[in-house]
Amino acid sequence: MRVAIVDDEEPARTLLGEYLSAFEDVEIVAQCANGFEAVKAVAEAKPDLLLLDIQMPRLDGFEVLELVGRDVGVIFVTAYDKYALRAFEVHAVDYLLKPFGPERLREALNRALVRLDTKQLMPVAELTAAARPVGMHLERVAIRDGANVHVIPVSKVDYVEAQDDYVCFRSEGKGFLKQQTLADVETALDPGQFVRIHRSYILNIDRLARLELYAKDSHAAILRDGTRLPVSRSGYARLNAVLK
Repeated sequence: MRVAIVDDEEPARTLLGEYLSAFEDVEIVAQCANGFEAVKAVAEAKPDLLLLDIQMPRLDGFEVLELVGRDVGVIFVTAYDKYALRAFEVHAVDYLLKPFGPERLREALNRALVRLDTKQLMPVAELTAAARPVGMHLERVAIRDGANVHVIPVSKVDYVEAQDDYVCFRSEGKGFLKQQTLADVETALDPGQFVRIHRSYILNIDRLARLELYAKDSHAAILRDGTRLPVSRSGYARLNAVLK
């Protein structure tokens, strides 16, 4: 089993490396000090499994999980995070609670191996949603572009557009594609700031310049940069409810 270690603390990476070196069936293919290195390692070293810390600067473990998707197994490593633990319990995801010993690590590796052998998919969207504290909305969006990662504060998102199996986050004149459903994005964003104005569009209301009526019961949202977006009847009602 090819394993990558991801932890921002060097002593933690060293300890995990020592534990894993005792297992003849494990090969360490990468050691990463942050989430950006982890995304790059998945693309280049193609590990079977990530030992992934949760609380890291710049990109946390859940954002890394979203970026690498379901093609790699994950064992989360955490000192303590009640929201993460709640998510693990809900979705039966493997995790290691620091401090732990080599026997506990072996148990987690064995469970991960079963998941890999049976090709059980990681419930990425459900897991990240369950880990988010109640009442807390998405504050930034992490988007993978090959081995590169873009991190966009939601305050800089103009609107989100559905495009087949992807969504496109439009920000400052650029588009960033992410494999996600518009419904998942809508659930994660602050409903007082982002409104589903159409089955294919979610709008940041700070970007709205005006609404135009262009046919009977048909409206268009005109953004401050001149972009024109369709507004459905139900979207118009939702928009009016927020703007009141």
